[in-house]
Amino acid sequence: MTHESVEHLVQMANDIGNFFRAEPKREEAIAGIAGHINRYWTPRMRQKILDAVAHGEQGLDDLPRAAMAKVIVTPAQSRSAPPQGVASGGVASGGAASGGAATAAGSAPTAQPE
Repeated sequence: MTHESVEHLVQMANDIGNFFRAEPKREEAIAGIAGHINRYWTPRMRQKILDAVAHGEQGLDDLPRAAMAKVIVTPAQSRSAPPQGVASGGVASGGAASGGAATAAGSAPTAQPE
């Protein structure tokens, strides 16, 4: 069984469900399961288990199955483009790597003498 096989994801979701089963209210258990999956699973893992559930996956216990309605899949950030506001050298735009002076947060960049 590979780390991201559907069977392994179902087993992990059921283990998370077993932990949250101790919650006194069903809705709190469901929210806890979904919160854990949303926080710690990659978007790819979340999409894979949601696809399996949509196609009739039968191994998922009741609580994790209910939690799937609250699982959110966000697109993975492109690895080819740097995060917004960061130049390809890893320094925020306007910083020393882009030819400007590094500035404190919130202050405007100063012009450099030529």
